[in-house]
Amino acid sequence: MNREVTVGLIGAGVMGADHARLLSGAVAGARVGGIYDVDEARARRVAQDSGARPLIDPLKLIADESIDAVLIASSDPTHEEYVLAAIAAGKPVLCEKPLAPTVAGCQRILDAETAYGRRLVTVGFMRRHDPGYLELKRALDDGDIGAPLVLHCVHRNPTNNPGQPSSNVITNSAVHELDVSRWLLGEEIVEATVHTPRPARAAGGTADPQLLILRTASGTLIDVEVFVNAGYGYEVRCELVGETGTVQLDTPSATVARRGGGTTRSLPMDWRPRFAEAYRAELQHWVDGARRANPPAPSPAATAWDGYVATYLAQACVQAFETGGPVAIELPNRPALYQP
Repeated sequence: MNREVTVGLIGAGVMGADHARLLSGAVAGARVGGIYDVDEARARRVAQDSGARPLIDPLKLIADESIDAVLIASSDPTHEEYVLAAIAAGKPVLCEKPLAPTVAGCQRILDAETAYGRRLVTVGFMRRHDPGYLELKRALDDGDIGAPLVLHCVHRNPTNNPGQPSSNVITNSAVHELDVSRWLLGEEIVEATVHTPRPARAAGGTADPQLLILRTASGTLIDVEVFVNAGYGYEVRCELVGETGTVQLDTPSATVARRGGGTTRSLPMDWRPRFAEAYRAELQHWVDGARRANPPAPSPAATAWDGYVATYLAQACVQAFETGGPVAIELPNRPALYQP
């Protein structure tokens, strides 16, 4: 296709509405053609804003001949069904994480895509498209800091469903660090341990914060502090320590205020402002790939295999949290379709 890509959007909540806005005004070569949401009124509102048709059946949206590609931003339990339907229809599909909530569900998607014979699935791990993370990876790959030794990660939210199951801190939040760590380092995680201090009062009984200690195949250590009820704002930090130097992800801020004897930088209250450019770049790359007759050039985008591994690692970390000890991780062989 060299023409405009018509995208069918499933899910018109916070993320879906943002994707519709970006596709309609900030991504070249795309338009939103149809929108489905379990809340029909919400689907109509987002459809009106983006010039799309509201539809009442997600599977019919996927099968619609006018829809070239599918974007899934619906609730986690629905992802597997909709991704499988998109593969069956032969349409490129971008699925927000998780690819599926279970390893078995992810495996069924891998099997379906392998049987189709071509990669159609992209998983929405947007940090791979963030300029800061891309610079960290460039510094490592170009040898600027030598071989990696330690990766320090911090992931904090102001508040996130106090009282939720403690495993959700891993599967909903820390999973981003699980994916971006293996992408940055270019190798797999082979061991996980999860430590918990006393819970923060604001966490409502959830084990929050949590400290994940991960080891890669070469012996690099990764520590991930995830604190989803930190109160003060949304913040993501990352520092990669190499044998000859370090490189650190800074907190982006449009302005710095100097007053009252101090310097302050503002923080957003959720992830969307922090990763606004990452989401735009992710969508643009996905649309560019859908428009080409041939697969796009190598990119940071997460494949279905990456989605499978992220869910696999998250479940291993949940096991480590529940048992209180280290869990060895041995991934199955990577299918031929997903070899580099």
